[in-house]
Amino acid sequence: MRTGTRARVGQYAALLGYLVFLAFPLLWLLSTAFKPPRELASLHPTWIPKDPTLANFRQAFDEQPLLHAALNSLVAALGAAVIAVLIATPMAYVMARHRTLLARAATGWVVISQAFPFVLVIIPLFLVLKNLRLINSVPGLIMVYVVWALPFALWMLVGYVRAVPLELEEAAAVDGAGRLRTLVSVTAPLLAPGIVATALFAFITAWNEFFFALVLLKTPEKQTLPVVLTHFIGAEGVADLGPLAAAAFLATLPSLVVFALIQKRITGGMLAGAVKS
Repeated sequence: MRTGTRARVGQYAALLGYLVFLAFPLLWLLSTAFKPPRELASLHPTWIPKDPTLANFRQAFDEQPLLHAALNSLVAALGAAVIAVLIATPMAYVMARHRTLLARAATGWVVISQAFPFVLVIIPLFLVLKNLRLINSVPGLIMVYVVWALPFALWMLVGYVRAVPLELEEAAAVDGAGRLRTLVSVTAPLLAPGIVATALFAFITAWNEFFFALVLLKTPEKQTLPVVLTHFIGAEGVADLGPLAAAAFLATLPSLVVFALIQKRITGGMLAGAVKS
């Protein structure tokens, strides 16, 4: 009994330590965002600002076009999420229902492709977009985000499709429904939670993405929010810490809210993908 109690206490202690480790950057960011310059330069920093101020937020909006950059990020993230789901849903249905050698090979390729580093694909993507005249454009960035989000979207949706009972589709076929009608009228409504979770995950990935946006977008009016945040760092590498923390905190909020809403659905989709029927 004592051994079990000690093990449980150890598990809770490890979990608490992990939560503190995850929460530390956000809490530090929030604390820094409300500190005046005098406290930011103090040799004895405190967690709670002694004289909290909103000046950092006002300065951040005055120095950089945060709202316009946020709009660019929103357009790119929404466009990538919608297009990725529209492409991935029928592909996931085929891969889940027709378990041929080709489908298994495609599934393996989807998993392997997630290991490719950004640097490995940026030059081919740049050349393709250059030929299509989509460099320095939000539509070109959306295309890149769709390509990058599609493998994981497929992986998630395949798990959801396999969780839908095949008997429902067989019953629809007996009633005379074709493949397309079955997918639209029977399978798609049952896949709605998985589709929403996949779309939101693609949205979060595109909203936080930095590397592709930095390389592909040149003019300031086209840049996304993560790229604009780097403008708070001077040429000598010295950061304007207060406004940077305020802007970074505001940029982090949408991802935190969205992830808090979909974390259970994402976990369910991963577990569904791990079930072998």
